[in-house]
Amino acid sequence: MQTENDLVSGALIRQIRRESGLKQVELARRSGLQSSVLSAYEHGHRQPSVAALARIAAAAGMEVQLTPAAGQPALEHAGAILAQVLDLAEQFPYRPRRELDFPPLIRLAA
Repeated sequence: MQTENDLVSGALIRQIRRESGLKQVELARRSGLQSSVLSAYEHGHRQPSVAALARIAAAAGMEVQLTPAAGQPALEHAGAILAQVLDLAEQFPYRPRRELDFPPLIRLAA
């Protein structure tokens, strides 16, 4: 069963190969992989390791830079805080007021 990561890594390898102008067989030879393994990576049938992706990119004269998705840890932290606040709010008793309280009106001297 193919996962989203399989398809992403396959697309990345395909992009590396196309931008370098290398055929699959040549890229496999340069990266030290069997061409059947590179083909399986490219078509999403196998998941390459990070080291294999770096080796494939290096064989094409490129570099893979791994960076985390921007804002992802901050979003997860914010979500955890929101869940805690909502849990805390549910613990308070709810008593609706019958009338709305308004601040008193003050007359200004004219």
